[in-house]
Amino acid sequence: MRDLTQFNPAPPGFAEARRVQDAMCKMVDLSDDADAAVRNVAGADVGMVDKKTMRGAIVVLSFPQLTVTDCATAVRTVDFPYVPGFLSFRELPVLLDALAKLRAPPDLVLCDGQGIAHPRRFGIACHFGVATGIPAIGVAKSRLIGDFREPGNEKGATAALMHNNERIGSVLRARAGKKPLFVSPGHRVSHRAAVNFTLACCKKYRLPETTRAAHRLAASG
Repeated sequence: MRDLTQFNPAPPGFAEARRVQDAMCKMVDLSDDADAAVRNVAGADVGMVDKKTMRGAIVVLSFPQLTVTDCATAVRTVDFPYVPGFLSFRELPVLLDALAKLRAPPDLVLCDGQGIAHPRRFGIACHFGVATGIPAIGVAKSRLIGDFREPGNEKGATAALMHNNERIGSVLRARAGKKPLFVSPGHRVSHRAAVNFTLACCKKYRLPETTRAAHRLAASG
């Protein structure tokens, strides 16, 4: 895993944040490095402790069994505003703090947010993946950008998420009859692999077990 200190500075202003996204999006790799060698997957999420403090959580689960094997949290003062499209500058530092506390880095991380389904093709899953070198997927509960046709109603049905004639993700029905998820590659994962791994992590619920576990830990500590 890379030296994370270079990716954990004080948050820049919006102009600098945009410049960082424009530069780092060129480092995103959409090849299939996440494959049968994945033995564990992790969920990453951030919750608010109070109005000024946030808690980052990463929970590691065995794959494909999805049994929790490790977890870590970290707490930081909120020092970047919540603005759609710039989420990673608010949440990435505390997630990297939590990642550093794990016994070993996970093989794959599912982030609660966007991957390349982002105006500058650099959502939090891309930022996390490029910063750490770990394959990452963005699994969002709602659409940030893009157009799509509603997927079929059965579990596993998908539709392409398109923006400016480019596929930026997949709309995945993770549970029959429920609202779809918006899945996009973050780093070192293809569209196909992003959907397959996300679906494999969805058991009884609409959300992946990775996201559910990380959300609980981020909320409660």
